[in-house]
Amino acid sequence: MLNGILITKDEAGYQARLQAIDDAVLQEGDVTVSIEWSTLNYKDGLAITGKAPVVRRFPLIPGIDFAGTVSESSNPAWKIGDKVILNGWGVGETHCGGLAEVARIKGEWLVPLPKQFSTRQAMAIGTAGYTAMLCVLALEKHGIKAGDGDILVTGANGGVGSVAIALLAKLGYRVVASTGRVAEAEHLKALGASEVIDRNELSAPGKPIGKERWAGVVDTVGSHTLANACATTRYRGAVAACGLAGGMDFPATVAPFILRGVTLYGIDSVMAPLSVRQEAWARLERDLDTAKLDAMTKEIGLGEVLEAAGQLMAGQIRGRVIVDVNR
Repeated sequence: MLNGILITKDEAGYQARLQAIDDAVLQEGDVTVSIEWSTLNYKDGLAITGKAPVVRRFPLIPGIDFAGTVSESSNPAWKIGDKVILNGWGVGETHCGGLAEVARIKGEWLVPLPKQFSTRQAMAIGTAGYTAMLCVLALEKHGIKAGDGDILVTGANGGVGSVAIALLAKLGYRVVASTGRVAEAEHLKALGASEVIDRNELSAPGKPIGKERWAGVVDTVGSHTLANACATTRYRGAVAACGLAGGMDFPATVAPFILRGVTLYGIDSVMAPLSVRQEAWARLERDLDTAKLDAMTKEIGLGEVLEAAGQLMAGQIRGRVIVDVNR
């Protein structure tokens, strides 16, 4: 038996509970991990509250990422005692995830814990921070350099947005943070934002193309925000899109792409190949200020996850939420 969050769907309806779970619920895998830390991400909030059909197998343990220690392994790449991280691969959606004391998964899904980070810090980064790094890498590989102009980060108070601001600021970019919680402006500036704007500037239907403002964009919101960000990106600039907090739709035109040569990069963190993951974690180890990471992190125990999931979906949580699965 293990302690964790279990989501069920039966004649009683869709339910998420903290309970003792028979380890028979865990699917097949060649590595077993004793989990030390997990996280609460937007996708986890959707899964736990049932606000979107994220979970596609029942019963299921949610949690799209975790960090811990290998306790059993028949995979030659991993031995007992290895410290590991998992992000994505359908964990918490189709495969039992990280909001429990134990996970059994495929060894090829794992990444070694970078030496600079503890398992707690790795989950303070989590999928959100790893996704933020993928966005930054996309802008860099496009050729956007510090000094080329402002970088817009939308959904700035969320996990991806917070880490993206810290990363971009440390790399020398001037960051403009867009948020619905402008009262948090000082917090965002402490992370490295040079300017904070109200999300209402971008969230309403806009023109097909607008005044050039951004050298690059990290967008976590989608919908009209993404469309307006593209419409106001400078000539040959780039937009890295990784989220849909504002909606899955994209009510845009081709104007920014054919008149300004704007490039829209889709950022997928779930099925990214191992080489991409390793590059992202290596850069996080080098470029993320862990002091800023601490400032954006809130710690909870498993017993607080269900309540926190509701708060997350209501937009009442900023930054990163990490979960000590052993309390």
